[in-house]
Amino acid sequence: MLKGFKQFISRGNAVDLAVGMVVGAAFTGVVNSLVEQFLDPLVAGLVGKPNFDSVLAFRIGLGDNASVVQPGAVLTALVNFLLVAFALYFFVVVPMNAWAARSASNDEPAEESPSPELSVLSEIRDILAKTDMQESK
Repeated sequence: MLKGFKQFISRGNAVDLAVGMVVGAAFTGVVNSLVEQFLDPLVAGLVGKPNFDSVLAFRIGLGDNASVVQPGAVLTALVNFLLVAFALYFFVVVPMNAWAARSASNDEPAEESPSPELSVLSEIRDILAKTDMQESK
């Protein structure tokens, strides 16, 4: 049983997954900071508030049992999701895709034409193959 667990845990996939989770958790702080400290103030400057929690809010019930229903909180969550998606796409995905495309174009070896010696050897091979086929008929 322990041998199987050791094999499982030492596989690259489990280790890669663990590292990805830790890096993702650390990166969450970067994205949240970008949204909260940069994009939210931009939204607040355009709309007047950084969130919409009080939009369309109403009370239901009487006295101490009254509850506040805030449909605007759903709108705030949607806007926050879109801001996080925007930040990830334009500040992470687009630059990484550009970097990957640039490095891929640098990594591709240029196709070279065959050397004259290789061309001559190929011609000799083709002639010998034709000769062998004609002799076998």
